[in-house]
Amino acid sequence: MGRLNMAATSTVNAVATGILARFRGHYPGVAVHLDVSNRAEVLDLLASNRIDLAIMGQVPEGLELEATRFMDNPLVVIAPPGHPLARKRRVTLEQVAAEPFLVREAGSGTRGAMERFFAAHELEIVSSMEMSSNEAIRQAVQAGLGLGVLSLQTLELELALKRLAVLNVEGFPIMRHWYVVHRSDKRLSPVAQAFKAFVLGTARSPA
Repeated sequence: MGRLNMAATSTVNAVATGILARFRGHYPGVAVHLDVSNRAEVLDLLASNRIDLAIMGQVPEGLELEATRFMDNPLVVIAPPGHPLARKRRVTLEQVAAEPFLVREAGSGTRGAMERFFAAHELEIVSSMEMSSNEAIRQAVQAGLGLGVLSLQTLELELALKRLAVLNVEGFPIMRHWYVVHRSDKRLSPVAQAFKAFVLGTARSPA
């Protein structure tokens, strides 16, 4: 049928690969190249026209990109199950802001949303360590090195195995969204059009 060149930010990789697996089930003849990178690199791939589509969080304004929302992305605060705050029915923002946090690199959409949220409440988080992947943050939180803020959609296994706990923090989850993105001037191939339609038809959340 053709070839699909696409990218996904590392945060949404699990969601993107799940969608691709279902898409390939309908269109087994499609060859897919998936580049999993950080947000800045995905934006660069779009800007340089090296990919057809991207799946990522909301793109910055002012870029010549068309972004269509298709799924909610709730961000939650995670801790080791034995953490004192994990035993509380309700955790205040002041309590959680007093804890050390493990954060993504500068430019990460998750980190930006987290910092904006606490700044809006006139609080500043203490970063104990900066990491380049969500997997590294999950492992470090399990090891007791600090708290983290990650997409709930990336935590299914750890929560099922009780390796991590989601804290019931006031004001959380921070609700963000996933988007399917392409250049505004991009003439999508039939394969890319079919994939975009598949994403919006099977995974789209209510507006």
